Amino acid sequence: MKYRLIVFFILSCVFLSEAKVKLPVLVSDGMVLQRDRNITVWGYADAGEEVNVRFLEESYTTVADTEGNWAVILPPAKAGGPYVMTVNELEIKNILIGDVWLCSGQSNMELPVGRVMDMFRGEVESYANPMIRHIKVPLAYNFHYPQQDINPASWQELTPENALSFSAVAYFFAKDLFEKTKIPVGLINASVGGSPAEAWISEEGLTDFPHYLNDRDICRSDEYVSNVKNLDRERRNGWNAVLYQQDVGLNGTQEWFSYDYDDSDWEEVDLFDKTWGSDGLNPVNGSHWLRKEFSVPAHSQGKPAVLRLGCIVDADSVFVNGVFVGTTAYQYPPRIYTIPANLLKEGKNTITVRLVSYSGYPGFVEDKPYKLVFDNEEISLEGTWKYRQGTRMPALPGETFFHYKPTGLYNAMIAPLQHWGIKGVLWYQGESNTGRYNEYYGLMKALIGDWRSLWKQPELPFLIVQLAGFMQNPPYPAESHWAELRNVQLRLSQTVPNTGLAVTIDIGEWNDVHPLNKKEVAHRLFLSARKIVYREKIVSSGPVYKEMRIEGDKIILTFTETGSGLIGKDGPLKHFAIAGSDRKFVWAEATIKGNEVIVSNREVPHPVAVRYAWSNNPEEANLRNKEGLLASPFRTDDW
Repeated sequence: MKYRLIVFFILSCVFLSEAKVKLPVLVSDGMVLQRDRNITVWGYADAGEEVNVRFLEESYTTVADTEGNWAVILPPAKAGGPYVMTVNELEIKNILIGDVWLCSGQSNMELPVGRVMDMFRGEVESYANPMIRHIKVPLAYNFHYPQQDINPASWQELTPENALSFSAVAYFFAKDLFEKTKIPVGLINASVGGSPAEAWISEEGLTDFPHYLNDRDICRSDEYVSNVKNLDRERRNGWNAVLYQQDVGLNGTQEWFSYDYDDSDWEEVDLFDKTWGSDGLNPVNGSHWLRKEFSVPAHSQGKPAVLRLGCIVDADSVFVNGVFVGTTAYQYPPRIYTIPANLLKEGKNTITVRLVSYSGYPGFVEDKPYKLVFDNEEISLEGTWKYRQGTRMPALPGETFFHYKPTGLYNAMIAPLQHWGIKGVLWYQGESNTGRYNEYYGLMKALIGDWRSLWKQPELPFLIVQLAGFMQNPPYPAESHWAELRNVQLRLSQTVPNTGLAVTIDIGEWNDVHPLNKKEVAHRLFLSARKIVYREKIVSSGPVYKEMRIEGDKIILTFTETGSGLIGKDGPLKHFAIAGSDRKFVWAEATIKGNEVIVSNREVPHPVAVRYAWSNNPEEANLRNKEGLLASPFRTDDW
């Protein structure tokens, strides 16, 4: 018995010794370390405990300080792997050394590969590469001080299965980069949908924006934050409870999604007609029911299928032949629901959509797929549907998103990464700041300087995605917040050293703030990286406006980054506007002469300013260089 107690005591001591050393989340299996730069390994232990790190056949020893923090600096290493590292008795396996990119911004950076499978399914499902790794920094925020670690997460190798959760932009960027360099690639994805720039900036970085720091100070009251979140939750739960109780479609004599429900007295509406969601003046919030009969041929009965219902504002629950097949709680994701085998019948079938509108106008987004898809055929679901309102509700006030508040994301999702060597930053953000474009230059200049200071890299490369085209335009030249913010992004790339700009106005979608073609976005970022980061002598951008001169009734524009010469893709130049001293812009004729563009309009005999691609969605803009890269939108005026 005495012997057993001694053994138990020894084993307990060993276990406690092992448990003393703790590593941060990033220092874990599958990690990618930045090549050719000092490597910091850090963690936590009991005060005074000795910590030994072994890596690449070398050993490094340190002692935890009085607060239990420790760190060792390893010398730069060349690209390679996989390797193993030990920290005391802990073992970290499958380590690569290569180039690490921080991928940040809002939803267009966060958007995963799984959301773009319609366009890239074959490529994704056939590609695996253990030399590419991705880690998603979990959502967190803190208004008090910068955090020391991120919430639990893990590095993932690129496999067809894992790829579905990778940032789509980061995924395609890494593929391009590895194909070019054959060097391992690490992707740290710290992005949050809807986040404004100020949420990613430190307290010091926001010194020139005291109103944002005041907003932050309000949120430093944990009691206030808790009370607001509780109130939001109670209001949302109460709204949904009343909606459910009062919805006639769920609580009448027969549920409206039933296969044999008689909808003969329902109103007939076109799927994209906005009037059913309005009382003629205001949007109607609450529940809306839409039903449609469709016929399935004998050879398709009982077969599984995929139901495509575009995008719906705001939420939906969908039933086929009375059977629930899927739900989505908010407006942006595409509705793609699987119809199981043996549900569809020969002849008459029904689909019922219960649409819930929280605030604003309910509806189905146009120019999206609305169909039932079998292996070799499709059944369109557009056209006339039956409609009835379930119940009308007051608009549900918006939730308070505290993770959008100033400094919060910086403190919890950026500051903890500071010891990790990175090659550069991919930044895809701006949509949430379009209404405050006048502040954006200052905010982004502060953010870039902030992060460069945090990583102690004054020339840390910062590659920016310019806002894509979105929404519809009036038929005449008009002011545009989106154009204004694109112009700020262009100015940043011209005035802040070691920054690049990926122009994407031609690959947007008018009806979707999340365009699918993230592969082309990534490729344009990759071109910037090749020139700015990897110092290749290539043409990495489209023409950039340089200066103008007035000659009679014409304005002559000159450009840099003209490459092999200027061209108008698919014909004459489009989307140029010109104005005189009255500041009224009209569409203009524009022609290329050498590396200049001549702009004029007979109705403007004394022109003073030109704008190009100056709209929400300048999809017709076509000035490029012969390398095929589109010119950034620009203005010659400062009105």
